[in-house]
Amino acid sequence: MASFNKVILIGNLTADPELKTTQNGVSVTSFSIGVQRRYTSKGNDGSNQQTSDFINIVCWRSTAEFVTKYFTKGKSILVCGSLQTRSWTDANGVKRYATEVVADEVSFVDKKGDSNPAAAAFATPAPYSANPKDVPFEVMSDDDDLPF
Repeated sequence: MASFNKVILIGNLTADPELKTTQNGVSVTSFSIGVQRRYTSKGNDGSNQQTSDFINIVCWRSTAEFVTKYFTKGKSILVCGSLQTRSWTDANGVKRYATEVVADEVSFVDKKGDSNPAAAAFATPAPYSANPKDVPFEVMSDDDDLPF
């Protein structure tokens, strides 16, 4: 049976991320982002409402260093990664659980003028978007041979 674990979020940092290092010298940072979620109220009007969820994120190695260098509290961030749940037993013998996103990729969301100028120089350019009228239309023949 196939499985798929991919999370893509855009939100704002709730605090400045802090770079830490494991005993083996691996860089890591943990932070949370606030993301908005829409829902429909169950009242008589059935209106759309918004609330915020706060999602825990973990970044390792160069991604952790990048986040702590260029992102601060309140800045928008795009996070791509996978969902992970881990458990441990605390000092009182109580089993604890944590669910978090392990980030594989992070990116700037703000426009170049809206963010830190030093950080904006490293932003990924927006994907190419062409006007559909400028894209040539190719007529395919009706034969049964597929091009792949």
